[in-house]
Amino acid sequence: QVQLVESGGGLVQPGGSLRLSCAASGFSFSSYVMSWVRQAPGKGLEWVSDIHDDGNTYYTDSVKGRFTISRDNAKNTLYLQMNSLKPEDTAVYYCNVRGPGMDYWGKGTLVTVSS
Repeated sequence: QVQLVESGGGLVQPGGSLRLSCAASGFSFSSYVMSWVRQAPGKGLEWVSDIHDDGNTYYTDSVKGRFTISRDNAKNTLYLQMNSLKPEDTAVYYCNVRGPGMDYWGKGTLVTVSS
């Protein structure tokens, strides 16, 4: 069965950095688009970034130049390097895999940006 397990969240001061990880299993990781999606307190889901199977990456405007998505297909792991964090980045961050007949989510990891 498909499993996605996020880790790496925590409390960080504004301007700080965190690296999130998502350990994937139960599917052919290298063949799928992987995404990070976040949900701020009291708000809806917001797409953050995609990385395609060909390595192409995409970002929402608010994180461009600050966040970097990457994948290690040998380790079946997705990453999100987050730099220059802002209070408005506070959210639960979810890992998502989607494809034909497939849409799975992890349980999320909380990132809190506060002084």
